[in-house]
Amino acid sequence: MYRVWFRPFADLVSLQRTPQKDLRLGIVLTFIAGATNAGGFLAVGQYTSHMTGIISHVGDEWVLGHWRPVIIGLLAFVFFVLGSMFSTWCIQWSLRRRLRSAYGLPFLFQAASMVVFGFFGAAITRTGHLLVPLTVLQLCFLMGMQNAAYGQITLNNARSTHITGMTTDLGIELGRLTYRNRMPGPHRVLAHRFRLWSQVWMLAAFLAGAIVGSWGFNRVGYITILPFAYALVLFSAATLQDDLRKLRRLYRLAHRQRQT
Repeated sequence: MYRVWFRPFADLVSLQRTPQKDLRLGIVLTFIAGATNAGGFLAVGQYTSHMTGIISHVGDEWVLGHWRPVIIGLLAFVFFVLGSMFSTWCIQWSLRRRLRSAYGLPFLFQAASMVVFGFFGAAITRTGHLLVPLTVLQLCFLMGMQNAAYGQITLNNARSTHITGMTTDLGIELGRLTYRNRMPGPHRVLAHRFRLWSQVWMLAAFLAGAIVGSWGFNRVGYITILPFAYALVLFSAATLQDDLRKLRRLYRLAHRQRQT
């Protein structure tokens, strides 16, 4: 049995999914993404949670002949893809072995990556811009991991590190909600209210995370990242406990069989 305070976290990353669970997990992850994105901007002067701006910047610098930012931008894209790939490997490897921690395992690695970002951010404030390119790549890898993990958990129905898609979905549902159906019938335009409110909550969580992250990184420092990393560790620890017990039982059984 899980400890009492682990149970809500175990439910968020359990293998049995519902739209309500996906929404609760999405709210937590978008809050963390908003905070991390704000901290990343303070550290390196750019946002790293989405590739649209980075690739556009690469195009601009390419035309101007500034090759250093072009190389960094392309590497940022590669590291975002690598983060997504790594998250996919973790989940698929765990699912093949029927581990209950399949959906929680990527967040354990993300938590470790966030702690590394905290050290890099603190070092940048002391050593200048020497670590900026490395921090950009590390942040892109981190955001790629989270985005891919949540995408797979929700069966590619949502992302959690950028809000352009959420804003588009919100506009679609608001358009359906305000559409005037002049004729009754089975083909009436109706809004999906759960999806509408899901976008509202996740957008609000991202904004709240950005505000809290900006305040924390400005006033407290990069130690602000630790509570967010700890929350992700709880996601993993909640389900990892059962898998560790299962592995211990299998090890003991195999050991007894060898003795006999």
